[in-house]
Amino acid sequence: MTETIVCHKCNGAITKRMITALGKTWHPEHFLCRHCDEQIDDAAFSIQDGEPVCTKCFLQRYTHTCAGCKKPILERTIIAMGENWHEACFCCGGACKKPLASQPFFERGGKAYCKQDYENLFAAKCAKCEKPITDSAVVAMNSKWHRECFRCNRCSNPITTPSYTVDGDKPVCPGCI
Repeated sequence: MTETIVCHKCNGAITKRMITALGKTWHPEHFLCRHCDEQIDDAAFSIQDGEPVCTKCFLQRYTHTCAGCKKPILERTIIAMGENWHEACFCCGGACKKPLASQPFFERGGKAYCKQDYENLFAAKCAKCEKPITDSAVVAMNSKWHRECFRCNRCSNPITTPSYTVDGDKPVCPGCI
């Protein structure tokens, strides 16, 4: 005796063609999208709560739009700065354009930056070496300096006291005055 195969949708016996998916069987005309009730004809469909969903409904209901390229995200989603991104679209807004999905980033003006580009673009620059200041700074002579760069113009020793003199826009320590 042959076991009767039953349609998941109508519970009727299936005697001819059938669709088997998700551990269930359907008459082809009963294999419908759970949202729009349109017949799913192609082999590409998605699954939500154990039920089939057509590609159109899946894109409308279950995907996010990438903040970078404005296309639907069908794979891993990066959520950063209150937006959804493709992994490849979430990149540094500076010169390097490196992917930032798995590393820390800095935000400025709605853009994400890697540490190096952020510092190069936005950190205060040292009055002596002109490199970004990323740690504490010495503020003197209306400028910012790396601690190791704020040195006497005559003896090159670090100036560590608040008393110093300015000679031709250069700092001079108390010992050289």
